[in-house]
Amino acid sequence: MIDPRRIVVLAAVALLALSGGIAAASPAKPKPAAIATAVPSPAPPPPAVELPPPRIYLFRGAMGPIFSTGMDRLSEKLTKAGFSADVYEFTLCRLIGNRVISNYKESPAPIVLIGHSMGGLCSIVISEMAAKENIQISLVITIDPAHATGDVPLNVERFINIFMSDSVLGGGDVVAVPGYRGHYASFDLKENSRVTHINIEKSDDIHRQIIDMVTQLPRIPAQNQTDPVPLRYLVPGNTLVELWDSGVRLPVRAGDTMESIAAANRVPLWSLAQSNSLPENAPLTPGQSIIVPRHLTPPEPVAAMAPPGRR
Repeated sequence: MIDPRRIVVLAAVALLALSGGIAAASPAKPKPAAIATAVPSPAPPPPAVELPPPRIYLFRGAMGPIFSTGMDRLSEKLTKAGFSADVYEFTLCRLIGNRVISNYKESPAPIVLIGHSMGGLCSIVISEMAAKENIQISLVITIDPAHATGDVPLNVERFINIFMSDSVLGGGDVVAVPGYRGHYASFDLKENSRVTHINIEKSDDIHRQIIDMVTQLPRIPAQNQTDPVPLRYLVPGNTLVELWDSGVRLPVRAGDTMESIAAANRVPLWSLAQSNSLPENAPLTPGQSIIVPRHLTPPEPVAAMAPPGRR
């Protein structure tokens, strides 16, 4: 007869073995793996958007085919340089203005308006038309515009006026509307005895500078320069016009003089004196702010001021 106690012991041993087998067969629960946090790579900078070449619209003054032939010559030079440049009579002003707006809406491109005499007035009229359509005008150049020419509207990024304040046929001293933040430069040539209303738009030197300026426009972002300072000059007689488009404020350093700053920035001393309403030999104080005329790009930083040299 089997001892009941032995049966109990055997059952206990079997039960323990069975429990161990189950435990061995059951896989261990894996520890939760650490979740790696992916660090996003910095987004590559957007590719530089190259602006299309500007469309240029030129406008003759009254009796343009006789007295504004410089506009035709400038148009030919711009076309030869690879630009779309058409010349019109100022009497078609609003018709061409509507075309300017339509062309821009169909295919946006920088707009340049250049006008002589009444054509200068037309350039401002078209700028005002574009402002109502929220269209920016990249550059407006008026050449001895009519006295009745309006103010430069806020949508014009750069404005240049080349005129003679004592001219009867032109003489428009065009100013900008209050709050204007664009680039502005005014050049009064009344002291140049060789310049008249009917030859001021024919200057090969001015044509060359206009072509250079138009060529640079697509490379210069609209907001590339901050706080442009407006310039107004009475150009000395028999002096070639240098078409700066605005001024920039630079700090005076120890040892700087009006002459050394003019030489270092490659500008004539008279322009520095007029920009700052100072005599050409005015003493300067370190830290003082002084206005220097510039072109589309600001003056390059100068490691050391160049030796004084009157220009």
